[in-house]
Amino acid sequence: MDVNDFIYAGKGDFKLKDWATDVPKAYRDLSQADIKASIAKDIAELVQDQAMLYAQNEYSLLLIFQGMDAAGKDGMIRHVMTGINPQGTEVISFKQPSLDELDHDYLWRTRVAFPRAGNITVFNRSHYEEVLVDRVHPENLLKEHIPGIRTVEDVTQDLWNRRYKDFRQMENYATRNGIIVMKFFLHLSKGEQKKRFLDRINQPDKNWKFSAADIKERRYWDDYQHAYEDAIANTSTANAPWHIIPADNKWFARLLVSKMIDKRLDDLPLAFPTVTTEQKAGLQAALEELTDK
Repeated sequence: MDVNDFIYAGKGDFKLKDWATDVPKAYRDLSQADIKASIAKDIAELVQDQAMLYAQNEYSLLLIFQGMDAAGKDGMIRHVMTGINPQGTEVISFKQPSLDELDHDYLWRTRVAFPRAGNITVFNRSHYEEVLVDRVHPENLLKEHIPGIRTVEDVTQDLWNRRYKDFRQMENYATRNGIIVMKFFLHLSKGEQKKRFLDRINQPDKNWKFSAADIKERRYWDDYQHAYEDAIANTSTANAPWHIIPADNKWFARLLVSKMIDKRLDDLPLAFPTVTTEQKAGLQAALEELTDK
């Protein structure tokens, strides 16, 4: 599997319609059993890489998951991160900003949540909501204390362009400081979203997942698609490209993401710290003392 086929690094025009939402033809022979077995191997490798990442305490990994409602973000995180040491991992879900968060600059709450050295942090939604939900509902911006933004009419393309620049700069800064930024867009079709919403209504054990607000937001499907398209086109860089994941098939999407994460970590010079001569002498002294007693 060539994961590069699913990465947009900012070169050439980007149009969502050009990217598949379902399993590409080349991979349709994969059975769910085969996919699950492959994911299990990927997770085992990720566990080993995380151990080195944590021990080395030099690099860190930020995984950002974005997608329409019902795209499978929660399930993706749950399955791909299974078995990872919780000591070095944090999952953060960004909801509607609080009054305290609105009193800070719009990137504050995500910026302070970036991972410390050696850790893996997962963002379930992220700062990209500021150019997605806010773009579809620009009235939200009136609560953000932005100079010059007093009415919806004050919101122009220039504001979004400034935010795209902010994102690129923040992510480049993070990369220079050893934070590997991986951004995943779970690309779901409108038909598959409808099917998943109906499942939430018709299956009692899934009723708890249903939200009337999701149905309301579905009315803005085309607006969200345009917002995602513009955001991805303007924030994909060589250091922090967007990974466009066909999300209509949850298991294939999980397989693709697990392989992408493993490949990115494999590209890093990860290693367990070298034990110095002095440390070896200390280990020997401790061994002798324990053996004597």
